[in-house]
Amino acid sequence: MRAVLDTNVVVSALLFRAGRRDWLRAAWQSGRLVALVTRETTGELLRVLEYPKFRLSPEDRRELLADFLPHAEIVAPAKKLAKLPACRDPADTMFLHAAAAGRAEALVTGDEDLLALARLTDFAILSPGALRQRLGA
Repeated sequence: MRAVLDTNVVVSALLFRAGRRDWLRAAWQSGRLVALVTRETTGELLRVLEYPKFRLSPEDRRELLADFLPHAEIVAPAKKLAKLPACRDPADTMFLHAAAAGRAEALVTGDEDLLALARLTDFAILSPGALRQRLGA
């Protein structure tokens, strides 16, 4: 499955290895899930991993990124942006555009602003739990 994972979903899977999202890391590492990223979404991931609350050293961040980025497919932004529904949080628009540009089957998020748009896009907008059910993980 080709999917855009929002930053919080990726961070949860990377940082909390024994947590609720450990199956997700196994899914992208096995190739059952192809995570789609753009320059913009990757930039946000880098920025979030630098938050002081995570207490990650530069080496820690490199190791976490090495667990994710080699399994991701880089999507170039579309020259002409797809017509997508307006999101209540403009900062989340990058995930919608990444999904459209990458011809994703799904955008995976726990963000209510994105989940509210679930029936308004050509791709599914799923919670991590719904993705897990679809993958049978």
